Amino acid sequence: MIHYLNGKITEINPTYAVVECSGVGYFVSISLNTYEKIQKQEQVKLLTHYIVREDGHFLFGFATEDERFIFRLLLSVSGVGANTARMLLSAMTPGEVVEAISSGNTGRLQQVKGIGLKTAERVIVDLRDKIDKGSVVSGNISPVHNTIRQETLLALTQLGFARQTAEKAIEKVIQQAGDIETVEDMIRRALKFL
Repeated sequence: MIHYLNGKITEINPTYAVVECSGVGYFVSISLNTYEKIQKQEQVKLLTHYIVREDGHFLFGFATEDERFIFRLLLSVSGVGANTARMLLSAMTPGEVVEAISSGNTGRLQQVKGIGLKTAERVIVDLRDKIDKGSVVSGNISPVHNTIRQETLLALTQLGFARQTAEKAIEKVIQQAGDIETVEDMIRRALKFL
């Protein structure tokens, strides 16, 4: 519905910001991670997630696509609401959330207010397969990078390489090269390891 807001910050604190766009002030709930990134800016572009419930309409804002991506994944877990997801992203960076899930670290997730053992276990079970370990680069998760990775894997398997072998080659490329912009570049680099 509302993909992002681009405007002037008229009010900000660690839990919300008011962003004025064309004379309309939008109240946007934010995490501490987003607050730290935008607190000194006058103009801001916030990616958003819009939630409509019986008791109201809620707009959540994110400074990065990584954070919004993790927020949306967390919302897909039964028993995890928007405020719990925001609390997780206030206590941990998106990369730390990914690391806790992929390593099965329930203790790290339980350190966040509102997350008990059962919820932590549910988050790990539900999201472990959805979070691709290979998409973690420099402590961040990048959905764009993950798409490049998936397209590369598909291309390599269509070229006749075994899926497991192709995945290992892609892992090596990610570890050595870090951020890769195009599928073509990823394929070229991965072929060197096959």
